[in-house]
Amino acid sequence: MSRREELLKEPVVDRTVDPSMTLSELVKLYEDIHGFMAGHLARAVRVLERMLREAKWRFLAFTANLVATGLRGILAQAIREGLFNVVVTTCGTIDHDVARGTGGKYYKGFFEMDDRVLRSLEIHRLGNVFIPVEDYGPRIEKFVYRVLDELPRDRRWGVREILHEIGKRIEDEHSILRAAYEKGVGVYVPGWLDGAFGTALFTYTRTHRDLEIDPFKDEQELADIVFGAASRGEKTGALIIGGGISKHHTIWWNQFKEGLDFVVYVTTAVEYDGSLSGAHPREAISWGKVRPEAEHVVVYGDATLIVPILVAAMLEAKRGGR
Repeated sequence: MSRREELLKEPVVDRTVDPSMTLSELVKLYEDIHGFMAGHLARAVRVLERMLREAKWRFLAFTANLVATGLRGILAQAIREGLFNVVVTTCGTIDHDVARGTGGKYYKGFFEMDDRVLRSLEIHRLGNVFIPVEDYGPRIEKFVYRVLDELPRDRRWGVREILHEIGKRIEDEHSILRAAYEKGVGVYVPGWLDGAFGTALFTYTRTHRDLEIDPFKDEQELADIVFGAASRGEKTGALIIGGGISKHHTIWWNQFKEGLDFVVYVTTAVEYDGSLSGAHPREAISWGKVRPEAEHVVVYGDATLIVPILVAAMLEAKRGGR
């Protein structure tokens, strides 16, 4: 077969929609449409399905803004259903999960609201989500202090261990921390100081110096996962939603086993400015964070539109649909 014949092997297929189509049929529709992100979305489903079958360690990395939306419940579901067994995220995830998991309410808003008016009304705005001031900082601090009061003082606490204790005390089926607690999944927050949760830890330890926090315990756990996988020849994969520290910490640790075997990026960041958030898996190959032979794909778009489809497809595959 000539190179030209190789490149012109699969034609784009015109499709029509059927309101009664199954999820599998919808993914196949995207595959046939192909251009432009449709093909990437269909490939992402295939990569994640194979990751489920072959990867011992499956990382879920995401940014906190998503946890202010109803996607929080889907992320918790993905953990509870066993799709992922390692979570890497940001401090804001803990903030939103604690705030909402303890009864705080977030509301549907809009981007165009006058933020000076919102400030006068004591309402925070996160994109098009409105958050009452009393349902954020004060609520988080009060709850975190209560949990810290209950922790034994005869040991040094890792941040992951504290989050485990928090998840144990949240009674909300849509809580990410609760789902992680129930499944024994570690939640790792490398930027744990960058939010209300981290500030609560800081202020608490200034007045309760008998509580010792050792964040390096978290890094040791990640090291054990990655080096253990390397020594046993186990594969690792990741769904990385958004950029920043949660994305980088995931690929950073996986370089110590010569890179991820499967990875899907969902992002709106572009790569031309050289940012980590916009960097593609092909760049991570040069750093040894993704294997040269790894299956990888980038899907550009809003995670609130894309992730529900990906998680639903993974659940269908796990339950024997494909």
